[in-house]
Amino acid sequence: MNPSVVFSSLFQSFGINCTIFFVTLLVALPLGLIVSFGAMNKWEPFRRLRHAGVASHKWGAALVCLRPVALVVKFLVWIIRGTPLMLQIIFIYYGPGLLHWGQPWNGMGVQGRVVASCVAFIINYACYFSEIFRGGIQSIPRGQQEAGLVLGMTRRQIFFKVTLLQVVKRVLPPMGNEFMTLIKDTALANIIASKEIIMMSKEFVNKGLIWPLFSTAIFFLLFCGILTLLFGWLEKKMDYFKV
Repeated sequence: MNPSVVFSSLFQSFGINCTIFFVTLLVALPLGLIVSFGAMNKWEPFRRLRHAGVASHKWGAALVCLRPVALVVKFLVWIIRGTPLMLQIIFIYYGPGLLHWGQPWNGMGVQGRVVASCVAFIINYACYFSEIFRGGIQSIPRGQQEAGLVLGMTRRQIFFKVTLLQVVKRVLPPMGNEFMTLIKDTALANIIASKEIIMMSKEFVNKGLIWPLFSTAIFFLLFCGILTLLFGWLEKKMDYFKV
């Protein structure tokens, strides 16, 4: 078989990998920031019981300090981060049908498998991004927020004009790792027969050609190389923030 035909097919299939990659980032990044806010939520509905003498008991002290929103969010993040992404993709695609909720992906035709993969990737990576954002936000000294309040700034202004810029600087290296992991993880979409580059290479293997499977590494290496250069440039651009 003509190598140009093989590489053309692989290039088209790699477009699905790129689609999953960019759609995941577009949704998971802001969603991860929202989830991180939920994990840091300090709402304590039973705080008033502290003055009723309940806090003198061990169970009472735990009840008074209970933060249900943060607890629920952290529990969900723990489940997503603690289970394999491949299993989550299978559950998202086959779960609704097995639970007799219908099969929403079938109505989308071939694209339904890609959409289901995107949903699974968004949920998974939003949880990972949330932990990176949470670590970055909590690493900023609290004195900066107090200084902003003294200067008359609102908490919203402090977050967007002071905290967020420093958080971006701090989370760039771990984000770069997650981005590179994401593009490689898109190959897991073939578990639900989404015809991305690995599944396409397997079709050539079934025809007796083994080299297309190994040549897929070229596409991932080039993509990761571009990401490496991009994040290196971004880190240099953010050098004016000495944190």
